[in-house]
Amino acid sequence: MAGTNQRAPKSSTGRDNPVSVAFRPIRSAFWGVAVVSFVINILMLTGPVFMLQVYDRVLASGSVPTLVVIGALAIVLYIFYGILEGVRGRILSRLGQRVDARLSGIVYKVSNSLPVRLGRQAARLRPVQDLDTIRQFLSGPGPAAIFDIPWLPLYLGIVFLFHPLLGLVGLAGAVIISVLIGLNEFMSRRPTEEAAGHAGRRSAAVESGQRNSEVVAAMGMQNTLTAKWDAQNSEYLATQRRAADTTGIFGTTIKTIRFILQSAILAVGAWLAIQQEITPGVMIAASIMTSRALAPIEQAVAQWRGFVASRQALRRLREILQVSETEETKMDLPQPEKGITVEQVYCGPFGETMPYVQNVTLDLQAGDGLGVIGPSGSGKSTFARALVGVTLPLKGVIRFDGAELAQWDNEKRGEFIGYLPQDLQLFDGTVAENIARFREDAEPEKIIEAAKLADVHDMIVALPEGYNTMIGRSGRSLSAGQRQRLALARALYNNPFLVVLDEPNSNLDAIGESALTNAIKAMREKGSIVVVIAHRPSAIATVDKILCLKDGKMAGFGPKEEVLRQVVQPVQPVRQGVGAAQ
Repeated sequence: MAGTNQRAPKSSTGRDNPVSVAFRPIRSAFWGVAVVSFVINILMLTGPVFMLQVYDRVLASGSVPTLVVIGALAIVLYIFYGILEGVRGRILSRLGQRVDARLSGIVYKVSNSLPVRLGRQAARLRPVQDLDTIRQFLSGPGPAAIFDIPWLPLYLGIVFLFHPLLGLVGLAGAVIISVLIGLNEFMSRRPTEEAAGHAGRRSAAVESGQRNSEVVAAMGMQNTLTAKWDAQNSEYLATQRRAADTTGIFGTTIKTIRFILQSAILAVGAWLAIQQEITPGVMIAASIMTSRALAPIEQAVAQWRGFVASRQALRRLREILQVSETEETKMDLPQPEKGITVEQVYCGPFGETMPYVQNVTLDLQAGDGLGVIGPSGSGKSTFARALVGVTLPLKGVIRFDGAELAQWDNEKRGEFIGYLPQDLQLFDGTVAENIARFREDAEPEKIIEAAKLADVHDMIVALPEGYNTMIGRSGRSLSAGQRQRLALARALYNNPFLVVLDEPNSNLDAIGESALTNAIKAMREKGSIVVVIAHRPSAIATVDKILCLKDGKMAGFGPKEEVLRQVVQPVQPVRQGVGAAQ
């Protein structure tokens, strides 16, 4: 049941949500839990029946053998109860793990793509944590309490059979508690949602601090950021406190009412026993049964925060995954090898609807090298992201050999695109795994070829374990230049048709810049199209075309020398005497 290597199946129709698809196969298991819960609740009648027999039969007759027999029978029934309770807990635990196993792959993939799809809005979303919340609730005592609540009428019905007045007292208590549960749901919903939002912002603040730990330490920002964290944490604790107080008030009230109700049943039962309408055994049994009937409600209220949090997490997952697995299956197209056409493209940053780059049109053929220049904020990196398919154009189209880039799925597209972003990141793993983009079928020869193209092979083999050296947070620390050259090798892996390099020489020394120049030249000779976003002239030394962007618009495109003459202002010589006077 708990196969942890399962993937969530793709929906058979475009309208099926992956969450619904993941829950569908385990519905029969929930029916099984319901049957087990039925037997458990029947066995819970053991206590009241045992007390009834002790008071009305054993004490009345003084028969020790009768006490031994009913005592032994009660022990056997309680053992069965304990076994079934344990089985129910194990089933629920495995159901939670199975849901996690079926959704974890999709959730992880969507979690990685959220910043690309939603931009700033993604900072408040934590789909992996939402899945954890759902699994923890399914594996905890909350579902067991929910499965026990429907049997409340059974216990109250038996109490009614004992005496109608006892049943009315129990029913009145159940109605009051049900009303309190409804109020609890209404009043705790908003504080719980606010607490979840603050929890997401706290997590984002921690991640941001860890990513920028060097800047924090070097520039004395720790106290300022700690003060900001304390403010955020205070808001989080305040919302958590409000949610906990609301649930706690109702939980305490319900528990108090249950105690009062149990005593009221005893009091009414004692009066009825004095009137000789019931026996003392019935009085005790009715008290125990009423308490048992309301116990699942009390437990459900105690688990209410978890239930509400799980329900909200489930809703968020449904919304996030609504379109993640509904894409039509794309036909496998051959990898492009001729050229790229950009037709009147408008594009913007992640999650933005206003274009930062407007009306870019150009044509590139195999072997071309394009340098993209322009002042800071002119849209160079935004254009680069659209070119590699990270963001879709707001308007216009990008075609590879005549086909729109969106006609390839992400995996196929990654086989012919190499990308070195400005904010480069390496992953926890070996050097070889990072260069090979963690492909399981990576060939060592292609890994070494990419490393040599980036002129980083000698640096790698000098590491303690060569290509098997672990890097990342838990591995060997590398300099900024070494990381950039490894990221360059990753972009060049498997000789992609399009290579986009965003500020590839920002951390390179003279040797590194020479290696970069040679790599660009070699890739162009292999028939690749190389696009370089650069501020430093050395990065565009080996390109033959230039695109100049200014305020998001094309200020020039064409052969390098021609465009540079147009956009670069000639330096006027300073006349002697005039410059000094000025």
